[in-house]
Amino acid sequence: MTHKVDFATASSDTVIRALFKRIEEIRLSRNISQADLAREAGVSRSTITRLARGDGISVDSFVRILKALGLADHLAGLLPNPDVRPVERIRMTGSQRQRASRKQKPAQAWTWGDESADEDER
Repeated sequence: MTHKVDFATASSDTVIRALFKRIEEIRLSRNISQADLAREAGVSRSTITRLARGDGISVDSFVRILKALGLADHLAGLLPNPDVRPVERIRMTGSQRQRASRKQKPAQAWTWGDESADEDER
């Protein structure tokens, strides 16, 4: 089931309910009981029931449940890497605007400028 929630503009309650609903659908699609998920995650069954209802649970419980469902690798995608600067993020996505470069004049051989004086002395 697809959820059409714009996470950028939705209220925090709407985002939480949408996330919890997705987790509940994953649990059901894998045919895992609330009691089994609670045991595997190390949380109470009432925590799983609150999640299924869309009520609030702690961040610790949220992370434990995701790990128990094998979704821990998705946690890294919640926040961008702070070591990557915004400009580098744009480069990585390939959407950076490119500018045309000026045509370069051919490089001339560099001299000290006193070659003509040397020629006069000869």
